[in-house]
Amino acid sequence: MNASLVTMLGVGAGFLVLLLLCALAVERGLVPTRVTRHPLVTTLALGVYASAWAIYGSLELAATAGFGYLTYYLGVAGAFLLAPVLLVPIQRMVCTHQLASLADLFAFRYRSRWVGSLVTLISLLAVLPLLALQVQTMGNAIYLMTGAASPASLALAFCLLLALFDMLFVGRRRIDDRHDSLLAVLALSSLIKLAAMLGLGAFALVAVFDGPASVQAWLEGPGQAHQASVVQTDPAHWRSLLLLFFAGLMMPHIFHLVFTETRSRHTLLQASWSLPLFLLLMALPVPLILWAGQALEAEAPLGVAYLAFGLSDAVALQALAFLAGLAATGATTLLVALALSRMLVNHVFLVAHPPEAQQDLYRWLQWLRRGLVLAVVLGGWLFYRVVGLNHDLTSLGLAAFVGMAQCLPGLLSLLYWPGANRKGMVAGLVAGVLVWLAGLWLPLLTGLPALVLLPPGLEVLAGEPDWYVVTLVSLATNALVFIVVSLATPTSEGERAAAEACSVDAVIRPKRLPLEAANGEEFKARLARALGESVASREVDRALDDLGLSPLEGRPYALRRLRDRLQANLSGLMGPSVAQDIVDRYLPYRQGGPGATEDIHFVESRLEAYRSRLTGLARELDGLRRYHRRTLARLPVGLCAFGEDGELLMWNDALARLSGIEGASVIGSRRDGLPAPWGDLLGRILESEAPQLYKQPVTLAGTTRYLSLHQAELAGEEDEPGGRVILVEDHSEMKWLEDELVHAARLASIGQLAAGVAHEIGNPITGISSLAQNLRYDTDDPEVLETAEQIQQLTGRVSRIVSSLVGFAHGGRHLPDRTLDRVLLAEVVDEAIHLIHLARSGDDIRFDNRCPAEASVEGDAQRLLQVMVNLLSNARDASSAGDDVTIEARIEDAGVRLDVTDQGSGIDEGVRDRLFEPFTTTKPPGEGTGLGLPLVYTIVAEHHGRLDVASPPPGHAHGTRISVWLPRHQKEGETPR
Repeated sequence: MNASLVTMLGVGAGFLVLLLLCALAVERGLVPTRVTRHPLVTTLALGVYASAWAIYGSLELAATAGFGYLTYYLGVAGAFLLAPVLLVPIQRMVCTHQLASLADLFAFRYRSRWVGSLVTLISLLAVLPLLALQVQTMGNAIYLMTGAASPASLALAFCLLLALFDMLFVGRRRIDDRHDSLLAVLALSSLIKLAAMLGLGAFALVAVFDGPASVQAWLEGPGQAHQASVVQTDPAHWRSLLLLFFAGLMMPHIFHLVFTETRSRHTLLQASWSLPLFLLLMALPVPLILWAGQALEAEAPLGVAYLAFGLSDAVALQALAFLAGLAATGATTLLVALALSRMLVNHVFLVAHPPEAQQDLYRWLQWLRRGLVLAVVLGGWLFYRVVGLNHDLTSLGLAAFVGMAQCLPGLLSLLYWPGANRKGMVAGLVAGVLVWLAGLWLPLLTGLPALVLLPPGLEVLAGEPDWYVVTLVSLATNALVFIVVSLATPTSEGERAAAEACSVDAVIRPKRLPLEAANGEEFKARLARALGESVASREVDRALDDLGLSPLEGRPYALRRLRDRLQANLSGLMGPSVAQDIVDRYLPYRQGGPGATEDIHFVESRLEAYRSRLTGLARELDGLRRYHRRTLARLPVGLCAFGEDGELLMWNDALARLSGIEGASVIGSRRDGLPAPWGDLLGRILESEAPQLYKQPVTLAGTTRYLSLHQAELAGEEDEPGGRVILVEDHSEMKWLEDELVHAARLASIGQLAAGVAHEIGNPITGISSLAQNLRYDTDDPEVLETAEQIQQLTGRVSRIVSSLVGFAHGGRHLPDRTLDRVLLAEVVDEAIHLIHLARSGDDIRFDNRCPAEASVEGDAQRLLQVMVNLLSNARDASSAGDDVTIEARIEDAGVRLDVTDQGSGIDEGVRDRLFEPFTTTKPPGEGTGLGLPLVYTIVAEHHGRLDVASPPPGHAHGTRISVWLPRHQKEGETPR
């Protein structure tokens, strides 16, 4: 029956080498990430729940309790079927606050480092029998394989190899990172043990029974004697077993794998059906193996748990049974040591000895965890040597699960009872654990009978199995004391805040308080006193990268988020209790300021993330909130809001467009921390008692704009926060238009004055001209005649100037009944150039009139002169000193096309499409009204013409060409074409 020691060692060594190669392949990227993080890999890794009990203990339980062995699989399967209401909320908390264990979760919720320490010690006491179970099955399997006189020594060797393998995972990555290689190793182990169990079941079905019909025949025949000896599990026992194995979710290694290594909600929801399927496949071969062993009357010197070794003398089959147990034992021991060492570091060692500027904190924590991994594995082996040899697998397993179930009331209240407090939880937990220790744990150590005092009214439990009585009494005592003490004692402010963070239907509502640290760099300097410069710098930089912030970010809101992120990251590194102590001590809030109010912006961001889980009235109220928020954000008027403490709470889209500053970059700032000129501008109205400030000059993007501000006081009512809301309107165009209208009115007055002056000047000029003409007839003196001629020319020039001014002023008046005459474009252009030069502002620009003398159109000369003056003025303003403005005309079939081309920078595409709309201008503010080209467009349209713009003109790199097409003048008798 015995195989050689070499074969056993070869199977064991080959298994460990295979796991090592798998880990190395994943670490070095030889296996794609899409494979290692596939939900199937996670499901197989979760199969680590099927420990040695699933391989050997289930046979033992099935032999005595029949199908009651299924409770081991159905209990945890039920927990995963409740994933949406149980597992997903816990996963959300673990991911948000970087919690890594059940002790972290309890310490975070009940705001006490000692709570985490208590849960850690209870977990250690509960896990020791489970580890002893693993080691015992390994030692017994080694004995059955080899017949060795000292299987415990060989089991110790395998434990040391597993501890060494586990220590590799502690040191290869950042110690609070997700281990893809660990998941891959666990998945491979689950795949091996599943294949081995199915192989054993197939051998029993085919080689022993010769098919399902043979099994049925045996059960109805010789098997009935064996079935008669089975005591079917009582329904009450079924329910208790289901509850215990449901609580197996809280085992350190299962909690670590489900919530720390599995960060995807989608993956966890898929595991809610795929893991029960895996456990079903693991459970199916158990009765076949049991019945086959009974049919063969196989020897079981170490109990029915090891019947698989008696199915055949073949070394291959025995190696398969050994490999199944080794895969289950190795994976469970590996993960238990990894998870429990982390809990011991965070909640025992760091609580007793907090880190104080360690030279290399990461390395110190890694070596500490490595040492604890070895200690946990050796502790399991010692418990096996001292206790496990004298007890069966069922006793060890039930002792472990009953102990871990004591944390179940605290876990459920953590999710669904915000009124629970630390005192109640600790009192209930201690009471339940004392009952468990007296009833199951001490009997394991001493061999004495269980010490259980039945409360009055529970005498009916007398005569029931010890595990059943201890389970009911301990959990009832735990829950009752928990509820009574929680109701009788007050809950602290910190516990209420943590309860809101943990409650399924709550949204975290942090307070808005300023920090003493001014920016990220100061965070590093303060934390260096606790973590050391290197670790502090890395942790702060990591948190800044997570949030997308700059090290010099100084907004109070951003600094609060940075502090929260640092605390979460440090929680993953050293537990929430130590992390909170460090953050509270070295990154404190500033004292002595205004009272704390809720952080509205953060609450709204969390509501947005939580929106998909809202239902009923809460969803409708959230929809109303989002509608109001969207209304304010999209108002066409700038809007911002300040809290009572002067912190900016809102900066809507219109204000972002006006200022060129995105709201996300300034929300949470103080008023004096806003970019110029907004801090000063908003400070004026915040410090003023006036409800509004009109047309305040502000320089934005190099231009002067005029903004009007209106403020309203938001008085706080009861517990509601107050503050101020400010509207910002851009009245620049209105201001410019008012200035232009004033200027136009001034020009109109000057025009009227000029018309009167021109009329008054006209009479003397006419007289001077007449006298000059008379001189030509009164003398023959050549000098006098020459002087008279010059006087005549000068008075003629004055008359033309006066006539042009008066004519241009009158030309703006639209007279619909005015007749159209023949207009020579060359003359109109010359007159326009003459008027431009009179302004003394275009002397440095050369105007080149290339219009042919014969180019004539049907039109009103004065209004066409106004068109040319506007076009030439625009060309002059767009040109640089020394540039040329060219005016050309081409006679076409039915009209004349006149082009005005400048050498300026051109017209922006965003303006070109609305160039002829009123108030559209490319000139600097205050230098143009945007009315000239619309007037040109109107006059040209009245002449049945059209306008075209090319910027830049074809064949030119820059400049603008405006083309005017007008109907050609038809000569008398000429037929229009």
